[in-house]
Amino acid sequence: MKKLAVLVLLLLPILAACAASDNPQPENAQAAPADLAETAPAGAAPPPGYAHQSWADIVAQARGQTVNWYMWGGQDNINSWVTGFVADTLEARYDITLNMVPLVDTAEAVNKVIGEKEAGVTAAGAVDLIWINGENFRTMRQANLLYGPWAQYLPNTAFVNWNDASVSTDLGLPVDGYESPYGKAQVVIIYDSAKVPDPPTSIDGLIEWIKANLGKFTYPAPPDFTGTAFMMHLCYHAAGGHQQFLTEFDPTLFDTQFGRCWQLLNELEPYLWRGGQTYPESHARQQDLFANGEIYFDVAYNPAEASSHVESGKFPPTTRTFVFDSGTIANTHYVAIPVNSPHKAAAMVTANLLLSPEAQLSKADVANWGDFPAIEVSRTPAEWQAKFAALPRGVATLPNEVLAAHRLPELQSAWRVAAEKGWEENVLKK
Repeated sequence: MKKLAVLVLLLLPILAACAASDNPQPENAQAAPADLAETAPAGAAPPPGYAHQSWADIVAQARGQTVNWYMWGGQDNINSWVTGFVADTLEARYDITLNMVPLVDTAEAVNKVIGEKEAGVTAAGAVDLIWINGENFRTMRQANLLYGPWAQYLPNTAFVNWNDASVSTDLGLPVDGYESPYGKAQVVIIYDSAKVPDPPTSIDGLIEWIKANLGKFTYPAPPDFTGTAFMMHLCYHAAGGHQQFLTEFDPTLFDTQFGRCWQLLNELEPYLWRGGQTYPESHARQQDLFANGEIYFDVAYNPAEASSHVESGKFPPTTRTFVFDSGTIANTHYVAIPVNSPHKAAAMVTANLLLSPEAQLSKADVANWGDFPAIEVSRTPAEWQAKFAALPRGVATLPNEVLAAHRLPELQSAWRVAAEKGWEENVLKK
């Protein structure tokens, strides 16, 4: 009996291993790596409220917390990646529960925080993390609604190139540690090569094509972000270039130069889908029109979005993309923490995970999302660089070097806000 007992004890580890192999973790769940001894970058100041605490202390405090992440929820593959990979990894590795709160417009979350501040809710707000950039970031910073600075303390911020102005400033406003990069974007024009085998890659050429192909082109109504982006490209063109607008907002210059833009857009309107009597109300609606073949072009801020939709079967396999010869607008998107978030530790751990090579790689895979990395891949270990290099780009995704050679800056948010209001008054209502 004693020999049998010893034998059973010896077999237990083997049996346990077999049981583990027969019952693997869910596909999206990411088990903790062998070494979780992450540390904040040398010399980085701890975030407010965490003086003399290490990153490990923040992680310990985060355990058991729930992160209410308010984010644009208009694309299924993005939502699935967040509720799958991100949520599963946070739970498996850090015992953090992720609650994604989908939004039609990020301004909904901004207004919620504003309302809480007016109601005196200073420490128990509903929002822990926001997917944010541009004018929404500016609004919250100027109203002192954001917690920070904190992004400088994330261990994975070491992979971020903070010398890149498109990362360190958000539409002209310095980030200053109040938001953490999440991904990069650049406008591409999507087209169906079966219907448009030789697409016009200049703005003048596109204008000619629109006039020659009645009803086969449109763009989402600003302030939809893709609609505003398309409009701004035509405004850059009509005004003779964007360089003159790379300053603080100048109302006189705006009125003079953007008047040419309204003239061009009104000239195009009769040739648009439904005679320009109506515009798609959202990016999602524009995608549906393209997928259904009602229009032959789409506009996207994600260079790999078209490939993702080809992969899922939403877009035809003949879908391709191009950038204008004169360039397309590029920017970075971020996550930020409201000042009254009750779960700041868990929000920071989530932001740090989003910057990890594994999360950025998963996000960049067109089978998951196809969003471009917010980190500089060359700063990651060699094995991660090889994994990024091996990622399939997708049939409709342009090479990185083509995109990089055609990047145009975003203007400060005041220009965009004025342009969106100007479009409504001078184009939509005319």
